[in-house]
Amino acid sequence: MSDVRLSEVIFALESRYPAANAAEWDSVGLVVGNPEVTITKVLFVVDVTPDTVAQAIAQDAQLIVAHHPLLLRGVHSVAETTVKGRLLTALIQKNIALYTAHTNADGAWPGVSDALASITGATVRPDVALEVETQIGRIADLATPLTAEGLAQLIASKLPHSSSPVQVAGNVDKVVQSIAFCGGAGDSLLEAVAALGVDAYVTSDLRHHVASDFVTANDCVLINIAHWASEWPWLNVASANLKVDLADKVDVVVSTIPTDPWSLTIARG
Repeated sequence: MSDVRLSEVIFALESRYPAANAAEWDSVGLVVGNPEVTITKVLFVVDVTPDTVAQAIAQDAQLIVAHHPLLLRGVHSVAETTVKGRLLTALIQKNIALYTAHTNADGAWPGVSDALASITGATVRPDVALEVETQIGRIADLATPLTAEGLAQLIASKLPHSSSPVQVAGNVDKVVQSIAFCGGAGDSLLEAVAALGVDAYVTSDLRHHVASDFVTANDCVLINIAHWASEWPWLNVASANLKVDLADKVDVVVSTIPTDPWSLTIARG
């Protein structure tokens, strides 16, 4: 039987991802739960959804660690007439705590973008962030260059399955060695990417006109992946670190349930 309390788990998480480093608009930390309860199993997820809550219940987890906040904006009711109210009620009834690490995990060294870079085997350049103020985004280099299409294929093979495609904008035959990475929505960092002169940029939520203008003006390929998938690799890193930090006294599980809102892609030739 584990003697690890929730407060100890939180201390371990915040030692690597300090809550104080989150953006002012963000909502991180403990959402539901008593810091004094005992934790034996932790489920790591990108999103808190009916499916991931059901997984926590089925696997007897006492804590969900989520990347995306369930309560990011103002909430005036948690009645069961709302989706979030039903999710919170289920967590409370089953004595499952909820903790969120969001922008504090994005900007950590290593953080979300480091984990995304690691699936390609690229080596992250130390102390180089795309956004200096928040420390979000990374630059990394492949030991063996790949074509843009080859890099996209590699990324697709390393991420959990979902219906969302891996998309390439620009020259698919371009030889890529230097790559910028930003887990999550990254179009706000395109100007920084252009200034760095890298071969490719891997991120998510890129819009039509923004992507079109960028590849027209820059010799840099864009690789657009599902938002949840771009942040999913961090779950493996964070969960492995937690096991080490708590001397293997708790079990950790990484959810592979797709929380991508898109459930079907129909390709047109």
